[in-house]
Amino acid sequence: MSEQQPNPYASDPGQGGQPGMPGQGDYKWGPGEASYGYPQPYPAAGHAPYQPTMGAGIPAPVPAPAPMNGAGVSLGDITVVGDQIITPSGNMPLRGAVWNATDFSRTEEKIPTHAIILAVIFFLFCLLGLLFLLMKEKKTTGYIQVSVTSGGRHHSTMIPAQDQSTFPWVMSQLNFARSLSL
Repeated sequence: MSEQQPNPYASDPGQGGQPGMPGQGDYKWGPGEASYGYPQPYPAAGHAPYQPTMGAGIPAPVPAPAPMNGAGVSLGDITVVGDQIITPSGNMPLRGAVWNATDFSRTEEKIPTHAIILAVIFFLFCLLGLLFLLMKEKKTTGYIQVSVTSGGRHHSTMIPAQDQSTFPWVMSQLNFARSLSL
């Protein structure tokens, strides 16, 4: 009837063909080497860390952080002292730390109650009372979340937003901490 064809997979390394060749018994569970999504090992002493560039491959000058005797940055319950980040979760190394901030605040603008009352009163006497409705007050509520990850540890803190300038202030402190982490 039909002639048997040779097995096309007989020499496939995944089928465990000949001895000394990789086969099914050589599979190891878990990640073999660091890849995307897995923590990367610290670079060896001879390897240079990532160097940002200004364009055309020209390395950007990175100033060396000055040694600090006191606290350099304090954001909520996260404090940077010397080459350590001190948190309630434990101390973390400053070098290689990853800093993030998320703005969970909002600013509402509304007409205050006294402006509505003045607009009604002065509207009855003269038509200029509607100008009181142009009065606005801004109120900021919410928090700014700051998180740091270093040395296999992670810590987040929430900083209350006082006004619209709180987030830019937190970002300036965070950028200073990032510059120390290089």
